[in-house]
Amino acid sequence: VVGEVESGEESVVLAGRLHPDLVLMDVHLPGIDGLEASRRIRAADAKVVVVLLSTYDSAEFAARLAGSGANAFISKMAFGPDGLSDVWARSIV
Repeated sequence: VVGEVESGEESVVLAGRLHPDLVLMDVHLPGIDGLEASRRIRAADAKVVVVLLSTYDSAEFAARLAGSGANAFISKMAFGPDGLSDVWARSIV
């Protein structure tokens, strides 16, 4: 972990400053949400892998994320080291 933020805006600023390999972010953030923050982060650096987390666990919600620029969506109920490792492996290909 190289950084932690409290809002969507802060995530965009910090990602721009730190150039992380991976951004793990909640969909619901104060200010701009994780969807918009993902769009901005990926627009600035397409190499950053963005993984969004949410309590929602539905195909409909996952489809909404498609336009966000995020590499993946993981339900918080299914989140764990194996799930994150799988997403990372698929995203860096």
